Amino acid sequence: MEKRGEIACNNSGSKFPLTFWEVAIASSVVLSFLLGLLCVYLTMPASDYSFLKLPRTLEDLQILRDHLESYTSDYTIQVLVGYCLVYIFMQTLMIPGTVFMSLLAGALFGVLKGVVLVVFTATAGASSCYFLSKLIGRPLVFSLWPDKLDFFQAQVAKRRNRLLNYMLFLRVTPTLPNTFINVASPIVDIPFRIFFLATFIGLIPAAYVTVRAGLALGELRSVGDLYDFQSIATMFLIGIITVTPTLMS
Repeated sequence: MEKRGEIACNNSGSKFPLTFWEVAIASSVVLSFLLGLLCVYLTMPASDYSFLKLPRTLEDLQILRDHLESYTSDYTIQVLVGYCLVYIFMQTLMIPGTVFMSLLAGALFGVLKGVVLVVFTATAGASSCYFLSKLIGRPLVFSLWPDKLDFFQAQVAKRRNRLLNYMLFLRVTPTLPNTFINVASPIVDIPFRIFFLATFIGLIPAAYVTVRAGLALGELRSVGDLYDFQSIATMFLIGIITVTPTLMS
């Protein structure tokens, strides 16, 4: 109760929009990613890259896949580095659409390499978001998700002794949005080691489902086709198994 009171007190004193220094930190993060992407672009052959954009629909993704397939074999390193930078950038700044990037990994690199790539970039992006939120995220979380934050804080307080199991449950199941978990975890004092382990392990099932679907990208009609009843039920079953020790205690 004391912890929740402390957060409520901080909420009333939180400020939004961000201060000058908070904006400067966020801007420097954006600039570093853009410079990295510029370096990748400069090492690619001269060509028409008008197709390069963040995919928002399956049609956009199919166009991107068709163009990048010809580059992946000859410029594997550049494509990999560019993919990692874009995925981590999107995760860090909570830009929606990483599900399309996961599908693209399956279409370009196959299941095994695609799952490894998605789990690595998703974990790196979530970790980057965690530390950025620790620096400047408090006013953002209080402004966007005050009710979810109260709920999350209460659940974390009740499960301090089995926090890893609870975080695994959240990562495997769609109980709370991953974006919210990334931003709110440092606010509710979840240690980074627990956050990292739960993210790395817990994202594997969803990554496998999405990457595998990327192999048959042309057969998908909507993003909703990725998660049928069987896939969701399986992930909930895995989540229940991970949280069982906490429930028993």
